[in-house]
Amino acid sequence: MPLAPAPDAERALAVEGPYDFDESLRFVPFGVYDPTCRRGPGKLWKAARTPEGPVTLRLAREGGVVSARAWGSGAEWALDRAEALAGLRDDAAGFVVPPGPIGTLARRRRGIRLARSPWVFDGLTEYVLQQRVTFRDAARAHRRLVGGLAAAAPGPPGLLLPLAPSDWLGLSDASLRRAGVDAQRARTLRAAARAARRLGATFGLDPPKACLVLGAVPGCGPWTVQITMGFVLGDPDAVPVGDLHLPHEVGWALAGEPGADDARMLELLEPHRGHRFRVLRLLLAAGRIHLGRAPSGSR
Repeated sequence: MPLAPAPDAERALAVEGPYDFDESLRFVPFGVYDPTCRRGPGKLWKAARTPEGPVTLRLAREGGVVSARAWGSGAEWALDRAEALAGLRDDAAGFVVPPGPIGTLARRRRGIRLARSPWVFDGLTEYVLQQRVTFRDAARAHRRLVGGLAAAAPGPPGLLLPLAPSDWLGLSDASLRRAGVDAQRARTLRAAARAARRLGATFGLDPPKACLVLGAVPGCGPWTVQITMGFVLGDPDAVPVGDLHLPHEVGWALAGEPGADDARMLELLEPHRGHRFRVLRLLLAAGRIHLGRAPSGSR
């Protein structure tokens, strides 16, 4: 078996304080079978496009550091942003650990960091695909679309590159329907592709400004904007309203109340303002909530 090619660039990322690599990067791949990303214990491989060209990025927990290696012409660009993707730029200093079950979770899961990805357009497309359908159906559509173009990423381990904005714009309605993407989501995906450059710039914006850019994409309502803010841009205060299951689960987890709606969920999360997504992330890690999908008519 031939040896894997040497990386084009590599870096050791310092880790300060408790850090749970696996849980922090748990939601970077789009499901277990994401052809653009692969995750295993202590390791993450991600293929991506950068302004400098394609890249395969490998992050691994090795001793007291995160080892970052990259292959392809976009290697240096990706490494410059690898700390954020690994969650190592997340600052929870303002999060006051409350008494009760949330405080217990925060102490037990204090190594969780919020990942912030520079590939905002890719992340947004994944959540648009999840509008009004199950995660399984959305992930299957993503695999079919990426596999249909089969653009190979550089270096190991044989990943495929995400679709470029031009790819989304070039896909016919028939191709999208065959992958299971309805006309409404197709329009939103094309709108996002036309706004891809503006979406990429949100990586450097503060959350309120980033929300405005995401919300300006036709078809991206509060659920899509907020879930992208939390899982892609690492906004510690994001709250995805309009989720099919989340309000009920948060109501039960925080107050033992069945049947909570969005208004009640926001009320229960209000004491944690500034870190409401951080609280949701703790509940996710503990299996107390499971983000579902936006119901019909909500985005």
